Amino acid sequence: MSKAKRTGLIAALDVGTTKVACFIAHADDDGGLRVLGVGHHRSRGMRAGQVANMEELEASIRAAVDAAEQMANQRVQRVLVNVTGGSPRSEQVEVDVSVAGHEIRDKDVRRILEAGQHHEIGEERELIHCVPVGYTIDGTPGIVDPRGMYGDRLGVTIHLISAAIGASRNLATVVERSHLEIEARVVSPYASGLACAVDDEKEMGVTVIDMGGGTTTVSVFQDGHILHVGSVPVGGNHVTNDIAKVLSTPVSNAERLKTVYGSVISTPADDRDLLKVPLVGEEDDTTPNEVPRSQLVHIIRPRVEETLELVRRHLDAAGLLHQVGPRCVITGGASQIAGLRDLAESILEKQVRLGRPLRIKGLPESVSGPAFSTVAGLVRYAAQDHVETPDQRDADDDRAASGKGKGKSKTKGSKGKGKAETATGLGRITQWFRENF
Repeated sequence: MSKAKRTGLIAALDVGTTKVACFIAHADDDGGLRVLGVGHHRSRGMRAGQVANMEELEASIRAAVDAAEQMANQRVQRVLVNVTGGSPRSEQVEVDVSVAGHEIRDKDVRRILEAGQHHEIGEERELIHCVPVGYTIDGTPGIVDPRGMYGDRLGVTIHLISAAIGASRNLATVVERSHLEIEARVVSPYASGLACAVDDEKEMGVTVIDMGGGTTTVSVFQDGHILHVGSVPVGGNHVTNDIAKVLSTPVSNAERLKTVYGSVISTPADDRDLLKVPLVGEEDDTTPNEVPRSQLVHIIRPRVEETLELVRRHLDAAGLLHQVGPRCVITGGASQIAGLRDLAESILEKQVRLGRPLRIKGLPESVSGPAFSTVAGLVRYAAQDHVETPDQRDADDDRAASGKGKGKSKTKGSKGKGKAETATGLGRITQWFRENF
């Protein structure tokens, strides 16, 4: 049974604490991806991955999307959006259903995934992903894709990823206020892993750490599947704020000091290297304060150590610190501090490499760095084969029947309603024939 790959226009929107980024790409028939337009803007209205000011965030989203649309010479109405806030949480459940010995089809896979969706995840949480990790047929494990096979009972281990309802719905509201429809939501650590980890790493086992501005997210892959996601509430902005407070310098200058001179490894020359540090509130900077670079290192290192220690504890609590491969990929805007790789290797006890998005055709060099891993991963997610859930299929049928997404106006009145119901019925009959003959 062939898998339907996504083709056509893809719009990905990364709404982060420090920036909003939008990529518009095209998925070719041969499976290739081409970036047509990019746009990014300073994020206002987000704090620690949560919506703090809807109006300011809406303006940032509009600016980023408009820039991407102008570069691509395309207008977009539907976007894939990342979910960073809401404390993303992983849970695995096992489900099995009877298939009565017939050929396993898409409808059977949808049915078993729908059964997994009914698992209790908590009243205050919302299901974001329902990812099949591995199938069994009549108890035989190791089935990657059961479609086209035969058996009496179909089983599956499902990875459920959820987030707090309030955080995800607040973000959805802001995106919709920007006149954009959400095509799909993807938790940020999942997207970053898709962007930076190569296939061999995901097969053998790899941990991907995305150090963002407000949070640091974690994803674990094994056997080619996403196995676990999580986050810790510390990011690059905390380092910047530490510098600003200790040195009494404006936040903008603290960010510059971190980016240009920041390090977590001391050198003998640090005490001799003096850095000019303007003081906050003093307009006359003719005689700025001077501090040795060693002081900057002493400010940065404890916060980065804390972040990595929190990640280690998170992985240990999930039973994944040493159980899943020794490979670790660190990405994100805050991952570019000098010496981070060596420090991470000593704390996490893993083989660490610094990651950036795997190359996509047409992606400008200026937006191919670690800070753009999440939005690049959203594009790759869109191009993958995903088995639809029944709810998604019905929504697509209803959308097609009403003419949404095809530039047609919605039919009004009782006569129009009858036509829409007929179209929906015919669509479902056609779908039934496709699945059973």
